[in-house]
Amino acid sequence: MTKNGRRWNHNIHYHPRILGAVPEGARKALDVGCGEGMLARELRRAVPRVTGIDLDEPSLEQARERSDDIDYVLGDFLTHPFEPEFDVVASVATLHHVDAAAGLARMRDLLRPGGVLAVVGLARSRLPHDLPRDLAGVAAGTLHRVVKGHWQHPSPTVWPPPVTYAQMRELAAELLPGSEYRRHLLLRYSIVWRKPLA
Repeated sequence: MTKNGRRWNHNIHYHPRILGAVPEGARKALDVGCGEGMLARELRRAVPRVTGIDLDEPSLEQARERSDDIDYVLGDFLTHPFEPEFDVVASVATLHHVDAAAGLARMRDLLRPGGVLAVVGLARSRLPHDLPRDLAGVAAGTLHRVVKGHWQHPSPTVWPPPVTYAQMRELAAELLPGSEYRRHLLLRYSIVWRKPLA
């Protein structure tokens, strides 16, 4: 369901976090777990060459129905023979489908020096520790859905996420030194990291 012709869900809500991290002058972007291509199309407004990769063929078929110049690849980003030449590697709600450490390391390695990794993901709460935050997130999400509607993406889902928020923070600190990790109200986290020039 959409309202005013605009899609909304918890993942889309945090697309601006990804788009705001795109470095000036970026020429090539990779959308990991692109699904039906919504983020890839938004990236294409800022970056001349965008590639989306996903394992779900029906979602990619939907993406390819659009008349855009995005290169959609059916495959596994962990093993696909990309060159490490991307100015931006972006991913929304994908890391919990794979081993999180392997996924972060692979995304990191696909960046050229100076490139930016921007991730929005799902993680598992620790109860009862995270219950107050989760209840606030559920309340805020419900209000957003009442106002904006809710679009259900066509891609496969994994629940519950295998890694906790605390574990994701630790992985980001270990694999992406100097990265910015944030836990967001609407039951998501984000990681933004710029690959050193040397």
